[in-house]
Amino acid sequence: NFFGTSPFGNDNVSAIGYDDSTFTFWAATARTVEGIAGDVPAGTGLKYTTDNGITWASVPQPIDAATDTTVEYGINILQALPVTVTEQNLTFDIAFTPGTVWITSFAGGLRKSTDKGESWQRVVLPPDFLNSIARDDTLDFCLSPVAGSFCGEGNLNHRVFSVISTDDTTLYVGTADGINKSTDNGISWVKFNHQNQNEPISGNFITALGYNDFTNSVWAATWKAEDPNEYYGVSSSDNGGSSWKTFLRDERTHNFGFKNFDVIAATDNGAFRSTNQGNSWILPNSIVDEISNVSLNTSVYFSAESEGNTVWLGSDDGLVRLVDNTSLWNGTWKIYFASQPLKAPDETYAYPNPFSPRMEQLKIKYSTGGKEASVTIRIYDFGMNYVRTIIQNAQRNKDLEGAPDFWDGKDDAGTIVPNGVYLYRVDVDSDTPLFGKIIVMQ
Repeated sequence: NFFGTSPFGNDNVSAIGYDDSTFTFWAATARTVEGIAGDVPAGTGLKYTTDNGITWASVPQPIDAATDTTVEYGINILQALPVTVTEQNLTFDIAFTPGTVWITSFAGGLRKSTDKGESWQRVVLPPDFLNSIARDDTLDFCLSPVAGSFCGEGNLNHRVFSVISTDDTTLYVGTADGINKSTDNGISWVKFNHQNQNEPISGNFITALGYNDFTNSVWAATWKAEDPNEYYGVSSSDNGGSSWKTFLRDERTHNFGFKNFDVIAATDNGAFRSTNQGNSWILPNSIVDEISNVSLNTSVYFSAESEGNTVWLGSDDGLVRLVDNTSLWNGTWKIYFASQPLKAPDETYAYPNPFSPRMEQLKIKYSTGGKEASVTIRIYDFGMNYVRTIIQNAQRNKDLEGAPDFWDGKDDAGTIVPNGVYLYRVDVDSDTPLFGKIIVMQ
């Protein structure tokens, strides 16, 4: 875990990518800053390592000089809005072609670097009113994601969110106006969206892209943008974007993973998995850690990946590993929660603390000394009046880094408890009970 270490500090990670041609791992970072109209996200640059995280190099978030008001594209000199600040200029995705790093940033647009981030070049995509551009075209538009005094028009297609490369020269870039494809390493582009094809994508807001090497298919998280005929879903093409099939209507998908021919869509309602190219989808049953017996209490997933027989899922409440057997979604589950390890077996703590039951669940961390034990956890108010039994005589096996148990902030009657200070008691076999304090704040 590199949180709190140089050069990451306390920044959040907004994108990651691995360049297997140079064995370089990249991470984009961001933080929340105070803006004129409230808090806004701001990009804090990119970090990369060539030695598996032993050492890191850092490059600043790409910005323009105030004088960078034009960009050359083929025979054209186009107006371009200079992005001079990092606010709203955070990187959402990273991709690679030989010798080139590609990034997508909301305000900053599509950019590339051929010198490991020492310099960045703006990459021109079609405006909203064109479905393709090439260097020999005579063009007249402004490279700008928003309208304003500098550019009369703003282009949804210049608000970029996702990017993948499928070979040394082919790129797909997702924007708020569809999917842009280049087969010449970003020189010319063709745009696919809900309005310009007979078999189109479901929606023009492209939050994620994925490519399955086994089936040579492109997968896109295609959210509803501005057209009322658009809809949330997953769109896939096995012919390079000439036509699209749509699946999982109304699901909001955040990312894709692949295991051989299988595709996994990480959504707000679960990790959907298909073995037949999207014709049918299967969700996992309850995910329970094989060792600790703790369940994953969420349906929101943001990422999926596989290596060999191992499937990884990233959720809003922890990282999950499945060692697959021959049956779909069956195997050995392991859940990893982000938390600090206990210092000793007789220690316990709860987090987040304070916590709001209407927004999250409380996690109670404790240890059984790395052995199977019978565990009971009870909640009391500050006057030591009984509130709730979370688990009773449940079999647990936890070490100092083990997974926590949960409290949803409700009493035995199923009512959310009022604000205040609460105590919890952990009984492990016949050992001395452990106690901790909780602050409920809604």
